[in-house]
Amino acid sequence: MSGLFENDRNYLLADAELEIIADRDKLAQWRHKGFGPAYYKIGRKIIYRGCDLNAWVEAQKIDPGKMRAL
Repeated sequence: MSGLFENDRNYLLADAELEIIADRDKLAQWRHKGFGPAYYKIGRKIIYRGCDLNAWVEAQKIDPGKMRAL
């Protein structure tokens, strides 16, 4: 997969592209629970790096062909 997000870009919560993963409330819940993509917290701002988002999305991949072998 080439990546859903631009690797060298910073994404803020206001960026609509983050809706691919989850809405703002769900991302906040995940951060609180220690789940979800890596992020930076600078003051009150939450910043996601595109490369971290792509890595997290790739880790969520489910390959049904491999599941049948189990």
